[in-house]
Amino acid sequence: MSKGKRRLTVGASAMAISLVAGTAAVMAQQQPYSPGVGEDYPKNVYFGDLHHHTRNSPDAYIMGDTNLSPADAYRFARGEEVVASNGVKARLKRPLDFLAVTDHAEYIGAYYRFDIHDPLLVDSQVGKRWQQLIDAGKKAEMMGEFVSSVTDRTAPNQPSPDRYKLPEDFQKSVWQDVARTADQYNEPGVFTAFSGYEWTSMLDGNNLHRCVIFKDGWKTVTKVLPFSAQDSIDPEDLWRYLSRYEQKTGGEVIAIPHNSNLSNGLMFADETLMGKPLTKAYAETRSRWEPIVEVTQIKGDSETDPVLSPTDEFADFERWDEYNIMGTHKTTPDMLPGSYARSALKKGLAFEAKLGANPFKFGMIGSTDEHTSLSTTSEDNFFGKFKGSEPSADRWEQLMAHLEYAPNWKLSASGLAAVWATENTRDALFAAMKRREVYATTGSRIVVRFFGGWDYKSGDVSRPDYVKVGYKEGVPMGGDLTHAPQGKAPVFMVMAAKDPEDANLDRIQIIKGWLDAAGKTHEKIYDVALSNGRKVDPQTGKAPPVGSTVDVKNASYDNSIGAAQLATVWSDPDFDASQRSFYYARVIEIPKPRWTAYDAKFYQIDMPEKVPMTVQDRAYTSPIWYTP
Repeated sequence: MSKGKRRLTVGASAMAISLVAGTAAVMAQQQPYSPGVGEDYPKNVYFGDLHHHTRNSPDAYIMGDTNLSPADAYRFARGEEVVASNGVKARLKRPLDFLAVTDHAEYIGAYYRFDIHDPLLVDSQVGKRWQQLIDAGKKAEMMGEFVSSVTDRTAPNQPSPDRYKLPEDFQKSVWQDVARTADQYNEPGVFTAFSGYEWTSMLDGNNLHRCVIFKDGWKTVTKVLPFSAQDSIDPEDLWRYLSRYEQKTGGEVIAIPHNSNLSNGLMFADETLMGKPLTKAYAETRSRWEPIVEVTQIKGDSETDPVLSPTDEFADFERWDEYNIMGTHKTTPDMLPGSYARSALKKGLAFEAKLGANPFKFGMIGSTDEHTSLSTTSEDNFFGKFKGSEPSADRWEQLMAHLEYAPNWKLSASGLAAVWATENTRDALFAAMKRREVYATTGSRIVVRFFGGWDYKSGDVSRPDYVKVGYKEGVPMGGDLTHAPQGKAPVFMVMAAKDPEDANLDRIQIIKGWLDAAGKTHEKIYDVALSNGRKVDPQTGKAPPVGSTVDVKNASYDNSIGAAQLATVWSDPDFDASQRSFYYARVIEIPKPRWTAYDAKFYQIDMPEKVPMTVQDRAYTSPIWYTP
């Protein structure tokens, strides 16, 4: 009997052990052993170009890019060797991760196809008129129609005269070729090719250009034709087109403004292009269709200007602030607040307080705007803006597109769009752009993470899983903070790593903008991480310069100064929970030779003193906004 009871007890114990083991197994299934399971935040940064031109662009074709096609542009971006328009072999040291060919929608493909006698064009009314101009020795007038078709109109929201309109079957043929070529070179997980174009709006010579980027494949994209500045130069009409596209196709599309520095204040103006006050509906529509802005490229940097930011020692960078894009009107100081990204971000805070929506709530990227079919941003491998600024002994002194205010030496070897995404696909990259988890670089591949929250600890940035902590406890670049906990200031975690094939890092700065109780906007720059053990001078509020190792004569430098990586956790010491604000990180490299120095060495030429020979490349993250 006792033995039986003993056996029963043993059986009960085994059952209990089995139940415990089963419960543990269920718990193990709920909490996986592998820490990567269930993590869906972006772990990769991808570098690419969302503003690029080939022979399909009328101005590129006129200026000498007559042979290289969108296919050539994608091949080059993927790392293949091509022959540039000047006959020089060219290749990237490192391929890009993505590219959008954004040829001008106005006369897209027309000049090239006219010269190869495409019957869809040469037999049309426009084609016959062009032939008459050529026969009369007026080819320059025929080529000049690209600009005329954009500027010749009775009102900004009215189309240009019908004499400029190309046949619809011709437009369809070109657009289908554009979209199919993008699909041909799109290889998910390896290289992303976007369909796109540039809407080339100008009012009185002032730049209002946008690049239109489609997420979708050719069958969806070609259900519409590009909306060009021949249809309207009013951005509100472009946004209506974008809305119609998504409603009609179920696809996705965005517009990316660029070169606000050449807009004479119109890009981020206080009123609409038609002269009406901004409304909440306008603000919501603009931020919906334009989630990111291109702030750096060949034609200068649009982050800020020394006039707008006199205490910013790094504001005078690759500056183009003398004229509008056509060189027809000088830029005056009163125009600058509507021409630069930082001042626009500050304006956005004021408009949000007034309207209930922020028209200038955007992330920041860079791109090239090259018209050579070759996307190059390295100082030692720069192929210029047009054929006339491709490598040669005298390119530095030639005029860019015959604009007297723009000699080629002013061109910047810039820039790149950096996108944090889960994978290198159209869907993932496009989603990241829409949520503004992107940043700009002026050419090098600096890696930057930027998070904002309320509870980051000083040691969090040193943790191996700091990225996981960043997402779990806060928001990444492009995100929003609200409802400040009582007595707390926002805390930002930022990490930057140098481009492994480029210059070390000088510093990390956080730029803050805010709106005070009186409705005035302000800005302040904080040096939050410095290389080489430097400290901010408490009297001046400035950090000592990092120094320079550049040997201009030999176009060389070394990384004996600066840091390979900088990281910190920083809390705003001046935070007021009642004030709207934004914060973004700016990462500065140590000085290195500019492309002009590499030219001087290669061609054995002496540059005049006015030509800059060094550069400190940099990155700008998208902001993180705080709303009371």
